[in-house]
Amino acid sequence: MSTSEIATVLAWHDALNEADIDGLLDLSSDDIELGGPQGASQGLAALRSWATDAGVRLVPGRMYYHDGVVVAEEQATWASDPDKSTNVASAFRVVHDRVTSVYRHDDLESALAATDMNESDRVADT
Repeated sequence: MSTSEIATVLAWHDALNEADIDGLLDLSSDDIELGGPQGASQGLAALRSWATDAGVRLVPGRMYYHDGVVVAEEQATWASDPDKSTNVASAFRVVHDRVTSVYRHDDLESALAATDMNESDRVADT
C-alpha cells in the first residue's frame, strides 16, 4: 500500500470540500482527466470549472488501493439539495503526488469493477 497516493486523494477531497480551488489544482496534473455521469473533460481549466460550478461535497469513506489507483467510497451532497446525500465512488489515478484522473461511479461496486479491485485491496480506515 502506498500512503502517498492515499494522502494525495484525501488532500484532494479536503481542498474540494473547503472550496480551495488553488489547492485542488496544485494536487492535480495539468492534463487531469475527469469523468462521470455528466460526461468527460480534461485539464485544469475543466477541473476549475467543475469544482466551482458543481456545488458538490464529497466525504471519503472506505478506500481501496492497487498499483497507483485509489478508489474512494464517498458520501456526496450537492448545494442544490443539501438535505439529501448519496453514496457514490470515485477512482483516482495518482502519479508523483498528483491526481492524473478521477472518474465518478454511481456506486462502490462499479468503481471496483472498473479498476479490477476487490475487498482484498481495501486499506485500513483512514
